[in-house]
Amino acid sequence: MGDLPPISLPANYRLGLGSPLDRATLLKFMQRTYAELQPNNSFEHLATTVDQYFSQVTPLWWIEHVPPQDSEIAPTPYAEPQPRCKIGCVWLGSAIDQLTGDRHSHVFLLYVDPAHRRRGLGTALMQQAENWATARGDRQIGLQVFQANQAAIQLYRQRGYQPQAVWMSKRLKPDPNSLSNEPLRQ
Repeated sequence: MGDLPPISLPANYRLGLGSPLDRATLLKFMQRTYAELQPNNSFEHLATTVDQYFSQVTPLWWIEHVPPQDSEIAPTPYAEPQPRCKIGCVWLGSAIDQLTGDRHSHVFLLYVDPAHRRRGLGTALMQQAENWATARGDRQIGLQVFQANQAAIQLYRQRGYQPQAVWMSKRLKPDPNSLSNEPLRQ
C-alpha cells in the first residue's frame, strides 16, 4: 500500500505511524479509555488483547503534541527542547462482515487525551483510518462503541457511521460446580 493522503491537523500536532515498541503506550491508552466509562474497574486484562492482536497487520497511528517554541526567548545551545508527547491514537485491524463475507477494516481503539479533545484530533484520526481502509480496497469500516460514550457516538455519526447491529449481553451467576470461575483467557 502506498502513501496515504495527508490529514489536516491543528498547529503543534503531528501524525506518526506506530511500531511494536509502542505496546505499553497503546495499553495505557486502552486502559484510560475503559476507565473513563467504568472508573472503579481494573483493566489489566487488556494486556492480553494487545498481546493477541497488536502486530504489523494491525496498524497504529499516533498524534503527538509538539510544544511550540517560545519565540520570545532566543535559542541557545543549552536550552532543553520540549519533549513531544503522544496524546491520541487510532489502532486498526480487520474483520469479516458476517452477512457478506467481505473483509473490512475495524477500529480497535480511538483515543484522544481529555486535555486535547474538541480540537478535531479524533476526526483526523478517523480520517486516517478511513484513508487506510480505502487504500487497501475495503468497502466499509466498522467499530464498536459503548452507548454511554455519547461524545464518540456523535463523532461517528457526524462522519457518516450508522448502527448496524445491537450487541446484547446478560450477566450469569457462576456455577459453583464449574471447573473454574476464572475469566477465560487465551
